[in-house]
Amino acid sequence: MPMPKLSDIKNWSPEIEKAITEEWKKAEMWRFDSKKARKIYSIDTPPPYVNAPIHMGQAITCCYMDFFARYRRMKGYDVLFPLGLDRNGLPIEVGAEKKYNVSPFKITREEFLKYCEKLLNETSMESADTFAKLGISFTSYKEGKHIGAVYKTDSPEYRSLTQATFIELYKKGLVYEASRISNWDPKLRTTIADSEIDYKDIESSFVHVRWKVRGTGEEIIIATTRPELISTCSAVIYNPEDKRYERLSGKHAIIPLFGREVLIMAHPYAKIDKGTGLVMMCAGGDLTDVQFHREMKFTPIIAVSIDGTMNEKAGFLKGLKVKEARQKIIDKLKEEGLVAREERIIHRTPMSERSGAEIEFIEMPELYLKQVEFKDEVRKIAGKINFYPEESKEILDKWIDSVSIDWPISRRRFYATPIPLWISDDGKLTAVPPAGDYYEPWKKGSKPPAGSEVMKEGKIIGKINDKQFSGIKWSGETRVFDTWMDSSISELFILKYNENKEFFKKAYPATLRPQGKEIVRTWLYYTLLRGWLETKKPAFKDVWIHQHIVDEKGMKMSKRLGNVVDPQGLLREYGAEAIRLWSAIEGDLSRGDLKCSRERIKAEMKTLNKILNVSRFIMQFEKSGKFAHDNLTNTDRLFIDYVNELTSFCDESYDKYDFYNPAIKLRNFLWEIFASHYVEIVKARAYNQEGKFSKGESESARYTLHYLLERFLALIYPIMPQITTMIMNDKGIDLLRAEYPRAEKMKNKEPLKDIINIMTFNSVVWKKKQEKGISLREPLDGIEVPKELEKYEKDLIACHNLRL
Repeated sequence: MPMPKLSDIKNWSPEIEKAITEEWKKAEMWRFDSKKARKIYSIDTPPPYVNAPIHMGQAITCCYMDFFARYRRMKGYDVLFPLGLDRNGLPIEVGAEKKYNVSPFKITREEFLKYCEKLLNETSMESADTFAKLGISFTSYKEGKHIGAVYKTDSPEYRSLTQATFIELYKKGLVYEASRISNWDPKLRTTIADSEIDYKDIESSFVHVRWKVRGTGEEIIIATTRPELISTCSAVIYNPEDKRYERLSGKHAIIPLFGREVLIMAHPYAKIDKGTGLVMMCAGGDLTDVQFHREMKFTPIIAVSIDGTMNEKAGFLKGLKVKEARQKIIDKLKEEGLVAREERIIHRTPMSERSGAEIEFIEMPELYLKQVEFKDEVRKIAGKINFYPEESKEILDKWIDSVSIDWPISRRRFYATPIPLWISDDGKLTAVPPAGDYYEPWKKGSKPPAGSEVMKEGKIIGKINDKQFSGIKWSGETRVFDTWMDSSISELFILKYNENKEFFKKAYPATLRPQGKEIVRTWLYYTLLRGWLETKKPAFKDVWIHQHIVDEKGMKMSKRLGNVVDPQGLLREYGAEAIRLWSAIEGDLSRGDLKCSRERIKAEMKTLNKILNVSRFIMQFEKSGKFAHDNLTNTDRLFIDYVNELTSFCDESYDKYDFYNPAIKLRNFLWEIFASHYVEIVKARAYNQEGKFSKGESESARYTLHYLLERFLALIYPIMPQITTMIMNDKGIDLLRAEYPRAEKMKNKEPLKDIINIMTFNSVVWKKKQEKGISLREPLDGIEVPKELEKYEKDLIACHNLRL
């Protein structure tokens, strides 16, 4: 289908857009030339997971990023706006498990990875096709070595950069291994970081259990939501301010059913007003338990296995799932007369963000990246970044404040970047390969490559080919990285860190990180941390934080609620331009959720057709050549002044990532000012069929009609690039390569004031004619032009056919 022309179109439609977007995608017109680039604007776009169709939130936020990119090109920037596809980690594994009904714990690792790759090969480019239909001007829609090419987070190139940065961190002593109680996802069977935990209010039993004090036989009552962990108790605590239990200090309590004795002590973790004020401190009941054991240096007793069942430390509960064990021990305690009472409460429960499983706390050896000691540095660099809106920085600040342990970066999963280490059979030595290549140590027969350095207790003690290491047997590391280790180097990857040092020096930091508020604690925080560890600089100049796309009632979209709006369906029905305009005028996405409404998106089809109709009307008049603004009529000058005021307003707003307020003003200009009033006022002068106006006055009207149309199309182009580009092509103007229009000097200081007075006068006249039952073209007696509008009198008289 050839590129459409205005003369061939009656109404705007998705079919028209298809011809335009396919041409754009094919032409690769936004390719980035790193050698010629001088004024770089880079966008570190969030790569969508490819195992599911693009959802409404991704579609709309990507449209906003395109607004930013197109505006910056108009401002003379060389824009780097790459399309990334996230193909790493748990969502891919879970998708493969569901689709092919396989479990990585029941087949070999190699077999499972093939299923993950099969899933990815079937779905990867669907995302790119949707973005192209939305008119997203990514630097490229093709894979390759060129800067700005489509990249995949599971490619050897991407993963090797993750590994290279890790290798340097490891050699600097910033990564260490430790056995600690960590957040454990029993469904996925892996450690997860604090940032990957959500909290959910769940109804639970609050069981008041009878304990005995050794020696005195005194009965004490301790309430708990985790009775299945009673065998792991290390101490019983009460608040230092709680006078009720001072007498118990230093005594020992006997654990019901298990008979083991534990110390009773004062500690501020106990809350006077919660339960009875006495608390049993288990090894892994919640985060407070974990912190208590670390602080007191108690050796934890772990009763939950990696598969989420109870182990031998749980005694008669061994082999039961946690919830089953909870009910069984409650029944046993009741049977023994050890339950004083049981109540149902709402308990704030830690949940895995990835799987939805309730978190357990298990001691496992994991690799940790130091972060606690760098909190102040991350705060400082965050202070150098412009946040939009400013208040969104508070989310980051609060998260930094909450960081209390180092980042566990190793995971016991499969489809992710392998950790590039080899361990000696006695566990005392580690072989660290040279940075640069992609390594898979877990594969059978894998050996440390030539040039690997050998480390012991955090220090390099030689090279792998040294004689002292000749007889050592090595085993490849089987764990993989937390996927945030990959995601947190996205800006380094797109700016060619370690690959093109000259370009990286010129382009870093990245200009913009656009992202959702819910991943500030993960993607943004980890990127700032990792960027600082690599460069000692902020990773970005600007950060734009957005809210959510919700349904018409303000509810989060979910399959369960049946309220999901499919962007592919909207594209088929209404096309991208209506979606894009709706997204800009519906609200400020950086400050509040957007309520998605099919009817409101459909309504913007009228705006598209209004643009076509106004353009067709204007383009019937030949555009006057260069017209001196000194020769403009007062009316024409007034409206040109207003559109120049609008030009400055849009420029200032766009520069601060505000497209909502300009979009509202531009839409209002089109409907209420331009089409409904200016066009009606100057029609007679533009046609000049009765010769009431001079040639100059008629040329002034024609010039201004074209001027206002072209300026409107240029200003709204970043939001609606297809219809604006098509119309301007018909006028011989290439908007895709046009500069942002410069606001010209204004003659009228407050043009909108007079325009509003004119609009009010027009409305009064039209109402009078309606009341008299006469058409708008028929003459009207008894109406005088107000004194403040005298300089526009000739146009107003002609417009309304007034007889004075």
